[in-house]
Amino acid sequence: MEKKVEIIPASIPKVQKKVVIYARVSTAHGEQLESLFAQISGLTRYVSMVSSWRLVDIYIETQSAKAKSPRKEFARMLKDAESKSFDIVVTKNISRFGRDTVEVLESLRELRKLNIRVLFEQENLDSGEIDNELMISIIESIAQAENESRSENIKWGIQKSVASGKSNLMNRKCYGYDNDENGDLVINEEQAAVVKRVFNFYMGGMSVVGIIRKLQELGFKSPTGKGRWSKGSIDNILTNRKYTGDVELLKEDENSGYYLVEDNNPVIISEEIFNAVQKLRKDRSNVVIDEYGNKTRSHKKYSSKKSAEFNEK
Repeated sequence: MEKKVEIIPASIPKVQKKVVIYARVSTAHGEQLESLFAQISGLTRYVSMVSSWRLVDIYIETQSAKAKSPRKEFARMLKDAESKSFDIVVTKNISRFGRDTVEVLESLRELRKLNIRVLFEQENLDSGEIDNELMISIIESIAQAENESRSENIKWGIQKSVASGKSNLMNRKCYGYDNDENGDLVINEEQAAVVKRVFNFYMGGMSVVGIIRKLQELGFKSPTGKGRWSKGSIDNILTNRKYTGDVELLKEDENSGYYLVEDNNPVIISEEIFNAVQKLRKDRSNVVIDEYGNKTRSHKKYSSKKSAEFNEK
């Protein structure tokens, strides 16, 4: 009986790609370290799922995202790349790899010249499969989306702390007040006297420019300690409800919603005086809004001879 002989060709082993992981968090504390561990664990599993990959190094960074903060591990990775120590970099996402769009693109270009791919696991991006122009567009779009998301998260956090009464924003110091040892607002008598003069001058018919001249004549220093007052400083005093003891938080404009914290701090200006000044400001603005929402100046001269009914200290 003729025997059947089967020829089995020699198998050619696949060339494995050398892979490294880059992981970064901002600090080496608490939740940040947990995040770092999660990054490394997840990326290690990600690499192990590809049979043709071999993990050769892990670059671990605990460094701030501030542009001037040196990233020693990132620098070590780029140096190793020059000596062809690896073929692929795997990282969690774009924000972990670079601190801004420019830094990310510069690093990608440098690695591309060395034929090294960068894989962003979260965005499912492979720098080796995308041309430069498209990569620039993608990274800029993602960076913008992340910034907007981060901004919304910060805003939500502030709103939550304000709504729960735990925010420190209501006790932020302004001209006329100091913070005591507990962080609460207390009246700065010298500055409060100037605040009262500003309201008194305005109620007496003086313009903002006139108030600036008067304060300089009297030798009062501005909130920043300068000899000359700015129009913005006077406007801020005349519109700051904190002087009435109440605080408006997260108010963007006259038509936006906001939080009002009542009886937050000692009173410098009465509610009646404050409201009267707001009405005068509106009357003196000479701005008329028509039925279509268009703003025009009426060129109407103003004159007010009213005086404030409170004592200057």
